[in-house]
Amino acid sequence: MKQDKIKINLSGVSETLLGPLWGRAKLSRERNPVLNDIKAIELVEQIDYDFSTINHKIPPEVDLLIVARAKQFDDKIRSYIAEHPRASVINIGAGLDTTFYRVDNGAIQWYNLDLPTVIEIRQQLIPDSHRTACIAKSLFDPNWCKDIKHTEDGVFMVVGGVLVYYEESQVKQFFSLLADNFPSGEIVFDAPSRKIRVAGLSAAFKWALRDANKITKWDKRIKVLDQFPLFKNIPRDPSWSRGLFEDVPQDFSWNIDIQRLMDFSDRCRVSNIFHLQV
Repeated sequence: MKQDKIKINLSGVSETLLGPLWGRAKLSRERNPVLNDIKAIELVEQIDYDFSTINHKIPPEVDLLIVARAKQFDDKIRSYIAEHPRASVINIGAGLDTTFYRVDNGAIQWYNLDLPTVIEIRQQLIPDSHRTACIAKSLFDPNWCKDIKHTEDGVFMVVGGVLVYYEESQVKQFFSLLADNFPSGEIVFDAPSRKIRVAGLSAAFKWALRDANKITKWDKRIKVLDQFPLFKNIPRDPSWSRGLFEDVPQDFSWNIDIQRLMDFSDRCRVSNIFHLQV
């Protein structure tokens, strides 16, 4: 029997929730995908929504950014849980992220943190399991730290596309919160090297970071473990120039050489991945 699609009340959060989900699902269907996100494809097929409208709002190069970031995060998580197989992984600003289903080793504890309105939608689509739990709180609410019950085997945190929307004073507050509550925990996040407004997104970036050593000056407990440009070690496939851009509206359908775009982004450090210990 064909399963009925799920109708959810997205209101104002539809862009931030469905955009990344659609990007991962779309590029996972490519011939040589950077990311094989089967769960994202499954969710897109379950949701009652016209995803073609996203192509009219978000440029396709943003899809590539989303997938590259997810691949870099996956690699960092896998490396960490190889040494800490029973670690707790905290997905901060989780939205409809599906990383757990790509990296799960059968033993980690996984927490998805986001605002109550977002968690309500997430739980309709992705219910909690015995090793996954949702936390419906702001990342600036210190009480969420008390909801992490398994910290003795290591804590790893991921923050994708979230911190850029906050002022630097708030980001400082956030890192102090982590250092206070998860000593020796690790975090991976992304940030552009300068404040920009991305076409198709409703809000401009308020925070940027070029060198993570700046954060160590905020709090001496924080150490930089790694930092590198977003597309480092991501393969350049010429076929993406066709697949990524063939279904987009005329305004976005310029002829883009994907390899040159990725090389330029890394050379100028347009967007970067940061890995810290708190």
